[in-house]
Amino acid sequence: MTAQAREHHLLLQLLETRFQQHMPRHAGLAWKAVLDRLAAHPEAITVLADMEETGGEPDVIGGAGPAGRVLFCDCSAESPAKRRSLCYDGAALAARKESRPEGSAVETAAAMGIALLTEEQYRQLQALGEFDLKTSSWIATPPEVRKLGGALFCDRRYGRVFTYHNGAQSYYAARGFRGALHV
Repeated sequence: MTAQAREHHLLLQLLETRFQQHMPRHAGLAWKAVLDRLAAHPEAITVLADMEETGGEPDVIGGAGPAGRVLFCDCSAESPAKRRSLCYDGAALAARKESRPEGSAVETAAAMGIALLTEEQYRQLQALGEFDLKTSSWIATPPEVRKLGGALFCDRRYGRVFTYHNGAQSYYAARGFRGALHV
């Protein structure tokens, strides 16, 4: 077995364990169906490995449907640790003249092969557990908001999920992003 095959095998074992431990996140979906989707789309394994490596703890939060697709999402308790201190997108990063962050959420997600969660997906995740109690996560921002210089982020405080706005150029040590991967 090659080193890469061994890493993929270990990742699949980790994902299966997480899947079994958190069945309410994907009620009615069997691990075999997820494994079949991953076998049909082996490129997704590399993306899931990146999600795991950056602290996302990916798990299935939705699936099946007519096409049999499954939705993986970062399910770490807090915004993934290795995806924080990023401004919203490349335009925001280019506009910063001083104290530039190392990157942006949108471009980092694209490079990983994932997309920022939409507000709907973020709320779907929060319906499955309590996430971002100490951190916040950038979410996909509607073009009309982004055109005005803003970007959206969410968190959970006081037992509620909040959606906020901030300048797209801003970045904070406690703000990262969660990603979604359709397989």
